[in-house]
Amino acid sequence: MIDLRLLRTDPEAVRASQRLRGESESAVDEAVRADEARRAAVGRFEALRAEQKQLGKQMPKAGGEEKAALLRRTKELSAEVKTAEAAVNDAEQALRRAQFAIPNVVAEGVPPGGEDDYVVLREVLPTGCDRLLGAPDQAAGFRLRDHLELGELLGAIDMERGAKVSGSRFYFLTGVGALLQFGLFQLALAQAVENGITPIITPSLVKPEAMEGTGFLGAHAGEVYRLEADDLYLVGTSEVPLAGYHAGEILQLDTPARYAGSSSCYRREAGSYGKDTRGIIRVHQFDKIEMFSFCRPEDAADEHQRLLAWEEEMLAKVELPYRVIDTAAGDLGSSAARKYDCEAWLPSQGRWLELTSTSNCTTFQARRLNIRYRDADGKPQTAATLNGTLATTRWLVPFLENHQQPDGSVRVPKALQPYLGGRDVLEPK
Repeated sequence: MIDLRLLRTDPEAVRASQRLRGESESAVDEAVRADEARRAAVGRFEALRAEQKQLGKQMPKAGGEEKAALLRRTKELSAEVKTAEAAVNDAEQALRRAQFAIPNVVAEGVPPGGEDDYVVLREVLPTGCDRLLGAPDQAAGFRLRDHLELGELLGAIDMERGAKVSGSRFYFLTGVGALLQFGLFQLALAQAVENGITPIITPSLVKPEAMEGTGFLGAHAGEVYRLEADDLYLVGTSEVPLAGYHAGEILQLDTPARYAGSSSCYRREAGSYGKDTRGIIRVHQFDKIEMFSFCRPEDAADEHQRLLAWEEEMLAKVELPYRVIDTAAGDLGSSAARKYDCEAWLPSQGRWLELTSTSNCTTFQARRLNIRYRDADGKPQTAATLNGTLATTRWLVPFLENHQQPDGSVRVPKALQPYLGGRDVLEPK
């Protein structure tokens, strides 16, 4: 939610952010008008209440006609106060709607533009993986298999039975596929614990307040599964319950409070008809380890770099070729002020595939969820929140493809071997 102080003192900064995102500036003007209307309504209500209290003090001393006049005015005031109070409630709701219509203010230095206007910050190519860059089969020197063909050879992925049981974009991970995901997640959690991050298993169902508070009921509401009978939502990321974990609390944030949430995630994939229909790239259900951090706003930029470094550390451990991109303003999502994505190379398609995102949401989510900390003077201030992916089911896609061998076996990087019973190769069944 937009900071009202910024809206009042520098509305042009919010308008500039809207322009960078490709969003309407009229939403800012509407919020400014709603703020002014609310303040006017509060002013009128408070003036009437002050008059009401003053009349109450005069009443015991009055008599005769003066008392009768005071009684008449008191009766009139009672009705006016009720009307004014209702006007304040209406104005506050209108202001809240106007604030919620504006996404987070874009951080300085974020590239302008849309989905294709990102800036590549760096590419990292582990030794051996560069053999798969370029035109698929020519680069490898043998016929490349995609992740689904490899998964079926290994007895790791079963799409046919997934569709039989649940429909399209569902799957089973079987045998080494299940072990591979568990191993990857154990490696991620071990790294999180080594860095002082608290592991946490989160609910997959949340109340509307948590979903709205994190900004997922705006433009992307169509992606969310809702259980209408219970008024609960299935989360698309554990960012939602993690953000809500400290809702309404005042935290001690001398150092950031960091969590690594494990959850199943659910997405309707509305509007993605015909896109990435083969295999497990774009599915309705997957699992994820998500980092989440609460910190002071002045520490958020450094914390963002820290989360990105931990994501890159994990990618290095599983020896995947990847690049880091600085996402353009129009592709940030409503809560993020800045977002970095790590994309792994997908040999079968000769393209980069997003594996991780880390977002600095500044005070946007915490303001909605009333998450605060005490400053040096002991005064409550709004905290900042950040999130970052540490591992997901999708990682199996580039993992299988980049570590494949000519015979269909898949090499296991050294860091992951202890979590797969010491295996260094996954053999076809």
